[in-house]
Amino acid sequence: MSWNNQNNGGSPWGGKKSGPSGSRGPSPWGNQGPSGNGDNPNGLDDLLRQGQDQLRSLLPGGPFSGRSLGLIACLAVVGWLATGLYVVKPDEVGLNLVFGRYVGSVQPGLNYNWPSPIGSVVKPRVTAVNTTDVGVGVNDTRTGRGDTSSLMLTGDENIVYVDFAVQWQINPARAADYAFNIRNPQSSVRAVSEAAMREVIGRRNIQLVLTTDRAAIEAEVKQLIQDVLNTYKSGVEVRLVQLQKVDPPGQVIEAFRDVQAARQDQDRLRNEAETYASRVVPEARGEAARIVQEAEAYRERVVAEANGQASRFNQVYQEYRKAPDVTRERIYLETVERVLSSVDKVLVDRDAAGGGVVPYMALPELGKRNQGGVK
Repeated sequence: MSWNNQNNGGSPWGGKKSGPSGSRGPSPWGNQGPSGNGDNPNGLDDLLRQGQDQLRSLLPGGPFSGRSLGLIACLAVVGWLATGLYVVKPDEVGLNLVFGRYVGSVQPGLNYNWPSPIGSVVKPRVTAVNTTDVGVGVNDTRTGRGDTSSLMLTGDENIVYVDFAVQWQINPARAADYAFNIRNPQSSVRAVSEAAMREVIGRRNIQLVLTTDRAAIEAEVKQLIQDVLNTYKSGVEVRLVQLQKVDPPGQVIEAFRDVQAARQDQDRLRNEAETYASRVVPEARGEAARIVQEAEAYRERVVAEANGQASRFNQVYQEYRKAPDVTRERIYLETVERVLSSVDKVLVDRDAAGGGVVPYMALPELGKRNQGGVK
């Protein structure tokens, strides 16, 4: 094909100029213009001719010349290299590969790598939280579905169903490990989670698994799963392990409920006994302390009185040694006074003329009567 095809009077469609007005020959629409009225008001032929002229200026010698082919090849290479531009979203990490080999990671934004087939890009979502369920919603053999993934053996050789969920995501710092080290991350996390839960449940008695150790089990299983996945260099970060349901087998669940009720009664009675003991023991200790204090006070009083009596006796003895007769009479009079002060007395004077009886007025009895009659 020639780019200078003017053999028919210069028209690209083989037409000739005719008539004094210089009208051209047939156009792509026959003898009619685009408007169908026989003329060409838009100058389409002129536009086509100008485009051909510009293309000839860019490709001198035709499209199959050496220079033209080189220019076309350069444009093709530039277009191919431009396909290496790609965008990484904010929730992704770009992993560049060259000839299938990992060469580095890039952050979100516009990035570049060798275009295909030399280079490729893997863009895992590192902010998405994935959930792996073990036994959740399946109920295992309790409903006859035959999946025993949540059927586990406790440390005291009892069987228990443990339904749990594991939430995990890709570690942004280890996205390459996630993309290239494990083939099926979901299955791998599920297998590791099930194995870790069986190991932790196997260390505990069923009573602890059903009641008080749920939080401790979750924390221990999470740490164990993370340790195993780290040894695999999986690039997975475990966020949460949550126990959904922990039940004994259906055949013995009623017996377990009875055992639970009995244990609750036991705990209640123990608490009541501890409450009673906490109330009675301090009272008994207080009473014992009071008795001891009273005994010590009595002892101190008796000892003090004895010491006082001994001191008084020593003092009287010292006085007796100085004047025995006077001291003897004084002791006698004090003793008689002490003895007779609390008894009724009749005084008899042997030298009196009236028989020796001295009239006596009962003053103490009168005093008692007066005290008893006063309101």
